[in-house]
Amino acid sequence: MRIKRVAALAAAATLAFGLTACGGDDAGEGTGAGSKSFAAGSTMEKLNKAQKIKIGTKFDQPGFGQKGLSGKPEGFDVEIAKIIVKELGIPEDKIEFVETPSKVREDVIVNGTVDLVAATYTINDKRKERIAFAGPYYEAGQNILVKKDNTTITGPDSFKDGTKKVCSVTGSTPAEKIKEYVKDVATQVVLFDTYDKCRDALKGGQVDAVTTDNVILLGYIAKDEASFKLAGENFTKEPYGIGVKKEDTAFRDFVNDTLEKAFADGSWKKAWDDTAGKFGAELGTAPTINRY
Repeated sequence: MRIKRVAALAAAATLAFGLTACGGDDAGEGTGAGSKSFAAGSTMEKLNKAQKIKIGTKFDQPGFGQKGLSGKPEGFDVEIAKIIVKELGIPEDKIEFVETPSKVREDVIVNGTVDLVAATYTINDKRKERIAFAGPYYEAGQNILVKKDNTTITGPDSFKDGTKKVCSVTGSTPAEKIKEYVKDVATQVVLFDTYDKCRDALKGGQVDAVTTDNVILLGYIAKDEASFKLAGENFTKEPYGIGVKKEDTAFRDFVNDTLEKAFADGSWKKAWDDTAGKFGAELGTAPTINRY
């Protein structure tokens, strides 16, 4: 009888150990390969098994993607990307952020330089010819930044007289849109690879204005209220999406599902409040995901 009792106790201990070991996977909550399960051969499975990911974002846009004192990019786009990475079961410290200016965003996706792009990336049909979008997760609007004492620019129509120069970024939708409002594109539209260079050109008097999405401009104003202001109201709608490979429908669906979950559980709003929301821009209601 004593032998049977010892055997029973040993079996119970073995069972308890097994249950504890199984519970260890749940404790990771998206921080290890063992805690997530994805379809065989999918991008999600490959990334989860690799336990690392490359993400394209901006390094020069306050509130959305700007290199901070940590040496890493910080902002709303960055936080949205981290939400996606957590859902993939990859630790945050295994993210490699790659600086991705507007003009190369499609290229780094097509070439496989990064796994996704979160970089104030407006969804439009021209870009969909080369890549696919999940989202949108935010809707911005194009606006104009001028010096605080400027009274001659009140909106995009102010450039029609042909006398004022406006700066934007190569490969961006704002750069293309503003061309509709100027008299002479060659002499009035100045393009750089980053918005920081546009801001510096405005401050130095080389251009009269900078144009891009309102939330980016509000970030610059928040850092230097004595120098800058917005001129007029938003004159476009810019839905921001996550760029992925065109043919990867399963990954796009996964990102869309993750965004909808973030809308519902409050992590989307927290990401905003901790970043771009500090600059006075409105988040608004969660956008409707476009599952095209």
